[in-house]
Amino acid sequence: MVADSDKFIQNNNDLVKQIELDKLPKHIAIIMDGNGRWAKKHHLPRVMGHRAGVETIREIIRSCSDLGIKVLTLFAFSTENWQRPKSEVKALMRLLKEKVAKETNELKKNNVQFRISGRIEELPEDCLKVLKKAVAIMEDNNGLILNIALNYGGRQEIIDAINLILERGIKKIKEDNFSKYLYIPDLPDPDLLIRTSGEYRISNFLLWQIAYTEIYVTPVLWPDFKKDDLYQAIIDYQHRERRFGRI
Repeated sequence: MVADSDKFIQNNNDLVKQIELDKLPKHIAIIMDGNGRWAKKHHLPRVMGHRAGVETIREIIRSCSDLGIKVLTLFAFSTENWQRPKSEVKALMRLLKEKVAKETNELKKNNVQFRISGRIEELPEDCLKVLKKAVAIMEDNNGLILNIALNYGGRQEIIDAINLILERGIKKIKEDNFSKYLYIPDLPDPDLLIRTSGEYRISNFLLWQIAYTEIYVTPVLWPDFKKDDLYQAIIDYQHRERRFGRI
């Protein structure tokens, strides 16, 4: 029997046929950067850049699911993003609520499991209600795990983990079991981190988890990032030698 991912490779373009299915990254994380610059480039309000970015999210989720990627983590809103103009933050939260509500049934049908990581209890109540409903609806799915990082900061996650350890009266912790105190402890560390828009920084994202993650930076702005750009990032990843500190 030919697996679904095999059929996908066979029926697609030359670029995707270069992907080796036995070397796929299990977990891809993406810093989705460039929505504002995309809007400016097209002489549009910033919110239109965010709306265009949502269409890219749909395409990348579908492409990862078709390929057989196990986990996709998207950095959607950082703890620092609250410092943006109130009108933009309000528009982002409205867009988030609107799109999650709209896409939930389609994601459910496509066997996607939905997760959220971050200090989510600080999100607006109406937005949080929609998010939690989506998580519940998709909790029994066993396909691609879509993890959205919302009100997320890597330093904050580490601090929250330490505080949880202290609350439980644990006086000594080892590196190999620290991860179980993070926001979503059962997810594997990312194999590949993609950053769009050409910026060479981590931006406080998954600081504990990316110790040995391969980093791929592309100048493409997030709304212009398409499935072929994803395939190119995966092909680049597959040509690297991952030594994890060994020779």
